[in-house]
Amino acid sequence: MSNMLNINDIKEILPHRYPFLLVDKINIVSPGEKVIGYKNVTINEPFFQGHFPQEPVMPGVLIIEAMAQTGAVLVLSEEKFKGKTPYFVGLNKVKFRKKVIPGDTLKMEVETVRMRSSMGVGKAKAYVENKLVAEGELMFAIG
Repeated sequence: MSNMLNINDIKEILPHRYPFLLVDKINIVSPGEKVIGYKNVTINEPFFQGHFPQEPVMPGVLIIEAMAQTGAVLVLSEEKFKGKTPYFVGLNKVKFRKKVIPGDTLKMEVETVRMRSSMGVGKAKAYVENKLVAEGELMFAIG
């Protein structure tokens, strides 16, 4: 598998689909350890119809979900987890620092902090134009 994954590769790994697939491109920097994902945020995203019509802002929970999907690609690309489903089990130290708006490219970096059996923790950060927009620890289970 190439380290750079396009949307078709991502669809082979993640169970998520439109409108809830929130990653467009992935670069697995170090298998099992670090991944970088990208999401091109466009005005056509369905959530912008209601959040907020006069001032479109990507919901923070969807930024967290995009980071989680990025991390899930890293974990699910390992042979022992292929075809499994990732589940959130907790969040820690989540902070939102700046708004994400249409036209932004969200760059997400996720590093594996701990992995035991089918449970793990990832440290995630999201950037727009090299400015930190969100960060947090993501706890997950693989089912």
